[in-house]
Amino acid sequence: MLPAALTMQVAHPAIGAGVDAHSVFRTDPWGRGERSLRSLQLWIYGGADAVEEGRRLRTLHKDIQGTDAHGRRYHALTPAYYAWVHATGYPVYRHGLGYLARPLTEAQERALYAEWLQVGRVLGIHDRDMPGTIEEFWPYYRRVLAEELEATAVVRELLATDAPVPAPDRGPLPVRLALRALWPLLRGPFLRARAFLTVGLMPPDAREAIGLEWTDAQERRLRRFARVVRAVVPALPERLRYLPLARRARRAARRENRVTGTAARSGR
Repeated sequence: MLPAALTMQVAHPAIGAGVDAHSVFRTDPWGRGERSLRSLQLWIYGGADAVEEGRRLRTLHKDIQGTDAHGRRYHALTPAYYAWVHATGYPVYRHGLGYLARPLTEAQERALYAEWLQVGRVLGIHDRDMPGTIEEFWPYYRRVLAEELEATAVVRELLATDAPVPAPDRGPLPVRLALRALWPLLRGPFLRARAFLTVGLMPPDAREAIGLEWTDAQERRLRRFARVVRAVVPALPERLRYLPLARRARRAARRENRVTGTAARSGR
């Protein structure tokens, strides 16, 4: 689901301009992706390290400023822009779960939003800059869609199926060598799949606001793909379903629950 959220972020002209001018997503896409994913995991599973990661990100962004395509000045830490980057994850995750897992109940949606606010605080976003409730979130979200988003140059580049993306340079050496050799054949299918899932897992109202096409045939393909995911992923072992930081957090939670349970039984 991450590419859908990232694309909604850069559909904001100020954020798109900042990424266009300051990001290494063109020259080091795999490294940037790896760093972004690790950072995101730290916000959620990092404990005390999460707060430090939030400080690091704000320091990293403090010098990112310039002029967007409309001639307007921007700064990466402008509260409205920084908060929108964080906000995109909630509607994308909520929407994507309906395909890849199961739709959330109303209580789960509220719990998820409360957790999203907590992650925002980890990132250094003030409560006054984030809608405090779901009831406040949706009017804010729809206003940004209606008044701010557009198909920026970075959006078009992220969805291009002929972009000059280099071969993956992460993982074991034999895998990297094989991918490098096969990349001329794999790059096209990879970019088409990336564009398909990016647009498909984006909420329809965001898709419409940015001006992205989505057909009934594509919707049927996405639903078929999602059925496969829902059948296969739950059957996989935990080491394949969760990234390392998440696995460690789950193990720690289980240990804590066992200790708590043992103490409670002893108390009885």
